Amino acid sequence: MLRAIRAQASPPRLIMLSSLVAREPQISWYARSKSAGEQLLAESADLDHVVIRPPAVYGPGDKEMLPIFQCMQRGFAPVPGALEARLSLIHVTDLVTAIIACLQSEAASGQTLTLCDGRRGGYNWHEMADIAAQHWSRRVRLWQIPYWLLNSIAALNSKLAGITGNAPMLTPPKVRELRHRDWVVDNTAIFAATGWTPSVELQQGLQQLKLPAL
Repeated sequence: MLRAIRAQASPPRLIMLSSLVAREPQISWYARSKSAGEQLLAESADLDHVVIRPPAVYGPGDKEMLPIFQCMQRGFAPVPGALEARLSLIHVTDLVTAIIACLQSEAASGQTLTLCDGRRGGYNWHEMADIAAQHWSRRVRLWQIPYWLLNSIAALNSKLAGITGNAPMLTPPKVRELRHRDWVVDNTAIFAATGWTPSVELQQGLQQLKLPAL
């Protein structure tokens, strides 16, 4: 891709949609791959590029966060790690507007930028459950999945993938990502570079999911 860009008479700006996990490359092969891609761009100072590191993304079309919110709608939430672990979120609409802002801003060139929905310090599981409880007008109980159970499911998924050729969502490396205690970011750098700010808080984002009534 980089060779193709360099071959253009007027090379375009490259936006690399990386991931927040790139800051912890030891956790999983996915994190290492994102970190390696960022490093490759860092060594390509001649190219106009921007690296964007989103946190957990949710919204229409999402397949990773949606099952969690569907469970919350039913009154419980399976928690893969510590209840006090914190993470930032971003609605897909805000992610798209941020990408456009990075394409249009000269000040963003060469930067690695994080972004979130604007909640300072992100969320822990208790806070997400409280917001979901208010939205669906029901109590949301947290269920901390036993480590042995999650590990067993992830290991079984990996073995089945070797047989079927399918790509499972839950694997041992993914479990390590889910159990990490700090996936929090802020918008300081991206605001300074582009003026972008988020518009969708979690309460509003849950409304836009438009899950069918139970």
